[in-house]
Amino acid sequence: MEHWSVRKPALHAQGGIVVAQHAQAAQAGARVLAQGGNAVDAAIATGFALGAVEPWMSGLGGCGFMTVYLAREKRSYALEFGVRAPGELDPADYPLSVGFDSDLFAWPGVRDNRNVLGPYSVAVPGFVAGMAEAVQRFGTLSWPQLLAPAIALADQGLTVDWYSSLKIASSAADLSRFDSTRSVYLPDGQVPMGHWAGLPPVIELTGLAQTLRDLADQGPAAFYKGELATRLLADTAAVGIRMSAEDLASYQVYCEELPGANYRDAIVYTPAGLCGGPSLCQALAELEQRLLSPPAQPDAEFYAATAASLRTAYAHRLSQMGDSPDGRAPACTTHINVTDREGNVVALTQTLLSVFGSRLLLPDTGILMNNGIMWFDPEPGRPNSMAPGKQPLCNMCPAIVRQPSGSVMAVGASGGRRIVPSVMQLISFITDFSLDPEQAMHQPRIDVSGTGQVVADAAFDPLLLENMAARVDKLTTAEHGVYPSLFGCPSVASFDPVTGFSTGAAFVMSPLAAAVAEPAND
Repeated sequence: MEHWSVRKPALHAQGGIVVAQHAQAAQAGARVLAQGGNAVDAAIATGFALGAVEPWMSGLGGCGFMTVYLAREKRSYALEFGVRAPGELDPADYPLSVGFDSDLFAWPGVRDNRNVLGPYSVAVPGFVAGMAEAVQRFGTLSWPQLLAPAIALADQGLTVDWYSSLKIASSAADLSRFDSTRSVYLPDGQVPMGHWAGLPPVIELTGLAQTLRDLADQGPAAFYKGELATRLLADTAAVGIRMSAEDLASYQVYCEELPGANYRDAIVYTPAGLCGGPSLCQALAELEQRLLSPPAQPDAEFYAATAASLRTAYAHRLSQMGDSPDGRAPACTTHINVTDREGNVVALTQTLLSVFGSRLLLPDTGILMNNGIMWFDPEPGRPNSMAPGKQPLCNMCPAIVRQPSGSVMAVGASGGRRIVPSVMQLISFITDFSLDPEQAMHQPRIDVSGTGQVVADAAFDPLLLENMAARVDKLTTAEHGVYPSLFGCPSVASFDPVTGFSTGAAFVMSPLAAAVAEPAND
């Protein structure tokens, strides 16, 4: 086994910064800042661009949550645009089988894995509606301007570097089951791979590029009620997805001002519905009670308190949280953080849920569709059980933290149930121990996400691990590598209103994640 020491410096810049899990998308957002856009504009442009450069993570067929901090108002808002179950969904179509599902959550197995793969796993997407609501409420640039970078990237096609090959290979067996997906991502039936010392291959994204152009020309409403919606419905029907015109036309985005939750002397803003936000706030509150006076640096006692706090939060989350079939619960993957030179800050998490979502690519529009039905507990009679039109419980928790000094930080992560532990610990590292974003991103973490186990990064000091094992039940260790990623994939961006400087720190173990500063001239 090879052992590498990996470092990724934080970026410091006067003005705004975009942090994303792909450098090209972050560059697109930074150019929007230079063109006069604000942090919301840049986040939207980055979000659409990510759908072209890492389409297996997010895109038009997905959903998300956005948290916005407006500097002039000193107020924070959350936009929720998660998936919804189709109105024609019938729980009887998901009979329990044996074992557990093949993906993220270890739900009881469903016949043919149909809640995870293929047409039965697809829920009504909300990404386009969420971006449209963000533009209308908080944006300054036009809709076509914000889609232009994504269109250009889709026109170029997807360059398949080694990391892209790895992502495609990890899902190749599932992708090969569907003709439309196989024809694009497995040309000639093989994982696309560059030859030694040769140029990497390029996957054409013709259908997606045209759909993005239509979306820019016709406006976002067309995705849900117009000509584009008609094409989308014909496309979904062609591959067996049950989605109606009413499902699209009735989709709604929720936006609310956030009161914030106190953690120590800081205020944490995160969405409050069927997402990871309530669990994040509960875990932080538990940690504050268990560790009234933080030590000088993260030690075994701190991590034991963190593990206990997360266990309590997940016990409540997995047994109590869920939607009602006829409404929204009271005010519940890739991640983007943005700051701008005015001090506005955005945290945006967006997803198809699994890598490649349902693994179904719509043949005409080129949209990869989510597998949001997998968020539901397949067992009936539970708070998060599936039902027609229902919203599932998800894990996203884009957070904004305002410190007593006035500095404002956006933090979030991808990684399924590992999101909440990642975000919680980053907030604690910075708030409790005064670590800067670069130090916090390189600090080893634990993962506690509802399995009963506590997984510690093998990079911890051996003595600290020994002391932790004496305090924590079911402690195991794992390497924090590029693949698989066992501790969540977080990032941070902060703005200091005194100096006007922003700091961005990208996920360390990703070869593509980057922080990009607003160019001085564009």
